[in-house]
Amino acid sequence: MTFVPTAPDAPAEICLTPSVTAAPYDHPDARRLTQALRAEQLGLYGFADDPDTTPEADFDPPRGLFLIAHLDQEAVGCGGVRLLDEHTAEIKRMYVSGEARGHGIGRYLLEHLERHAVSRGVTRIMLETGRRNTAALALYRRTGYLPCPSYVAGRDHRVNRAMIKPLGSSSP
Repeated sequence: MTFVPTAPDAPAEICLTPSVTAAPYDHPDARRLTQALRAEQLGLYGFADDPDTTPEADFDPPRGLFLIAHLDQEAVGCGGVRLLDEHTAEIKRMYVSGEARGHGIGRYLLEHLERHAVSRGVTRIMLETGRRNTAALALYRRTGYLPCPSYVAGRDHRVNRAMIKPLGSSSP
């Protein structure tokens, strides 16, 4: 795998620019990556949501979008956004494989998903992650997400962290 810096002066080991493509949620790469995410969550918490329980249609444009990030033709990350209502979107299934982490790929995916949400007229975006996922929590904080009460019924606040970010015409 050859890593390409995002800027001429950026060290390759810090920032990478993946190719990002929209894909159906049931695409083989999407399934592999979302199942890898689930396996990591099972390892961290002993339980995890099954990505197969999320309806594929939730990510169908124009109300949703699912993206896969590639480096040299290898699928290394994914994430989706879906509308919860006319003003609110949710980020789901954000994941970057272990060997590709720490290179800005998650942020790149997140920016693309946020832009899609803004294009749909969304004014706020929400997400959930686990409290032990310190890298994801740090990314979300750096990009303007703030803690909020859980918006998913039955979530354990000792495990899950819900976050929200206002969006507008000047966002991403």
